[in-house]
Amino acid sequence: MVVRVSTVAFEGVEARPVDVQVQLSNGSVVFNVVGLGDKAVAESRERVRSALVASGLALPAKRITVNLAPADLPKEGSHYDLPIALGVMAAIGAIPFDALEGYTVLGELALDGSISPVAGVLPAAVAAGARGRGLICPADCGSEAAWASADIKIIAPRSLIQLANHFKGSQVISRPAPAIRAPGGILPDLREIKGQESAKRALEIAAAGGHNLLFNGPPGAGKSMLAARLPSILPPLTPRELLEVSMIHSVAGALAGGELTDRRPFRAPHHSASMPALVGGGSGARPGEISLAHNGVLFLDELPEFQPQALDALRQPLETGEVAISRANHRCVYPARFQLVAAMNPCRCGHALEPGYSCRRGEPKRCAQSYQTRLSGPLLDRIDLHLEVAAIRASDVKHKSQPDSQKFVGLAT
Repeated sequence: MVVRVSTVAFEGVEARPVDVQVQLSNGSVVFNVVGLGDKAVAESRERVRSALVASGLALPAKRITVNLAPADLPKEGSHYDLPIALGVMAAIGAIPFDALEGYTVLGELALDGSISPVAGVLPAAVAAGARGRGLICPADCGSEAAWASADIKIIAPRSLIQLANHFKGSQVISRPAPAIRAPGGILPDLREIKGQESAKRALEIAAAGGHNLLFNGPPGAGKSMLAARLPSILPPLTPRELLEVSMIHSVAGALAGGELTDRRPFRAPHHSASMPALVGGGSGARPGEISLAHNGVLFLDELPEFQPQALDALRQPLETGEVAISRANHRCVYPARFQLVAAMNPCRCGHALEPGYSCRRGEPKRCAQSYQTRLSGPLLDRIDLHLEVAAIRASDVKHKSQPDSQKFVGLAT
């Protein structure tokens, strides 16, 4: 007898169906998991065994074989624990044999039988709804899954015992409600900046047209402070944009408590970030900073200090709005339509534009040219607005200008 439980494998933000097949047979007492799984999948045997024992169930003295089909699709992550455990429970009669029909299951098991949160619940819920199925997920991820659709049947238990009692009818698990992240405080406002009227005007134009922007100026001119205030004049995310952004953050495991927010992302990686950190990749082909900044702002401070290979990798996503990560055995595509805001000093010393400055590296103009050649021409061509930001003057600090939050109200509507 073979018990089948439906789950998913992630390729980018797409959740592909996976069939978990559990078979108990006579023979040597062994627990095998096959189907091209990674280390986390292989270790699920011990988590499943301990969780079942902690829940008052003993594994039979039989040969247990778990197959994750299709066998040629790579399986990564710990969310296969729960479907494997439920398949074993159905095979030994701990839950009804047909209880899992029509459900997609994912979740990680703790050794005490509780169900821990996992990444990717929102894309899994969207895929389950598209296939006309319900979803079984950890309780901490239930509010995240509830955003997929109001028509999806969602069961979000906290432990294996609670889920078994729900199937037996002795306990009812209510459907979770969508959660909204509480406001994290007021965003930095342009009214806090004195002077730099040209730079504020450039931010206004960039926000209105979605243009990429480069600030070039000496240290202390306020380039980073200006860039950090761009999200405050951007409109909130639309429902469609909110779903796109949340699915990426869900796959990355960045949705704390399953709470969603309509604030546009603002990502500011350090200049030591590698190319996989920026565009995505690594052993699990995870989303990078450009995907986490989808429908938001990516701020690169000290632009010439980034690795040239990492900066050149941004050229294609800036044009297409997506990034394709290819591996030997699979390929995934992440959305990456972001607004680039960059800042840089005019030279290595940072003072090449100051009149009368004597650079120890030689002529200031030559020092500036040598520093700026770190940026490739094709990358600079993709930045629409280039602005020189001069150092602030004392008279600008004392001058009282019109509150910027009132001047830019029309951009957020």
